[in-house]
Amino acid sequence: MKTIIRFVIACLAISTLSVHAQNQWSLEECIHYAVEHNISIQQLKIQKESAEVDLNTSKMSRLPDLNAGLGQNWNFGRTQIQSGLYENRSQSNTNFSISSSIPLFTGFRIPNEIARDRLELQAAIQNLEKAKENLALNVASLFLQVLFNKEIMKINEDQLALSQLQVKRTQVLVDEGKAPFSQLYDIEAQVANDQVALVQAKNNLKLALLDLAQSLELEKSVDFDVYAPEMDNVVEENGSSLQPPAVIFDNALKIKPVIKEQELRVESSEKTLKIAESRYYPSLNLGLGYGTNYFFVYNEGFSNSPFSNQIKNNGSEYISLSLNIPIFNRFSVRNQVKSARLNIENQQLILDNTKKTLYKEIETAYLNATAAQEKYRASGLAVKATSESFQYAKDRYETGKSSVFEFNEAKTKLIKSQSEAIQAKYDYIFRTKILDFYNGVPIKL
Repeated sequence: MKTIIRFVIACLAISTLSVHAQNQWSLEECIHYAVEHNISIQQLKIQKESAEVDLNTSKMSRLPDLNAGLGQNWNFGRTQIQSGLYENRSQSNTNFSISSSIPLFTGFRIPNEIARDRLELQAAIQNLEKAKENLALNVASLFLQVLFNKEIMKINEDQLALSQLQVKRTQVLVDEGKAPFSQLYDIEAQVANDQVALVQAKNNLKLALLDLAQSLELEKSVDFDVYAPEMDNVVEENGSSLQPPAVIFDNALKIKPVIKEQELRVESSEKTLKIAESRYYPSLNLGLGYGTNYFFVYNEGFSNSPFSNQIKNNGSEYISLSLNIPIFNRFSVRNQVKSARLNIENQQLILDNTKKTLYKEIETAYLNATAAQEKYRASGLAVKATSESFQYAKDRYETGKSSVFEFNEAKTKLIKSQSEAIQAKYDYIFRTKILDFYNGVPIKL
């Protein structure tokens, strides 16, 4: 029986750990979920699908159309009869027709429309990829903010535990007459301050988790938590990201969706110019059709042929070629061509500006990353120095050779240096991830 009870308890413990582990999300899982559920991403997917419809419409414009018609007329007085002559009579005329037209030549408008819409579809895809990348970078920033707050909370927990331990040791010093009661009161006050700091740190962590959960479009974020990967040597693990701006920029020009999108927009505007110029050319269409009529005369004594006989005997087919030659169109085509050329120039300027902006962003990101690396290294030295200073102050305090104020001052300096080191670490990690983002490297920890 005891064995069974132990087995059940072990299963429950494993189940609890499993549920807890399921609630801890990695950065990659957060990014994947955000991309799948972000509303802006969904809207861009709809825009891409709309571009696919436009491309399909352009392709189908090469096909012949097919239309059927049915008409009913009532005529009174002088009326054209079935033979084509006019007589005074009252009659009705029912006509049936089916027709088709095929564009034989459109001044190369249709192939250029297909090419333009294909480019617009590719641009929509790149726009979607750009939004996914930006979302991934934003999620990474929020994810690292959570990790930062986790470490800050851990520091506050350790400092609270240390202060509580010092209360016990101060009590011993007071009992032995090596310290006044005032020091006990002071260290107890420090415990209260540490508790307040811990509550604030926990609240900051909850807010950071909430920000991350909201960016993922999570409906319920009560049990949401993230997995903190091991990051032993931050500088070595991320050092390869610190490449010269010119190298990163050259890579970005080849792979970044923001550049590809604008390049495609320039090509699309060039096809729009070709479409506008196509209206200078003649257009040739082939027409095919079949029609028949049924006549019914209301005059007395007139014998109407049966419906089926008339439908059969009155049928006619036709084939037509129509050539439309533009001669003067009030300069509308000329102005459309001018507008298309201006649009090309504008799109080219947008592309050039996008490249310049991208290089500026890469330069700034590189300088920020190198500065963050130096700050992280310096903060590590500061932590080492303040740790040694705190240990010295702690030893002096525990032996009754210093006051609680000296102890708390050393402790405050240690907490500050530790917090700054943690902030520097995650700032450096994020800055290197920005460089990875521009270099086309997937964002991961």
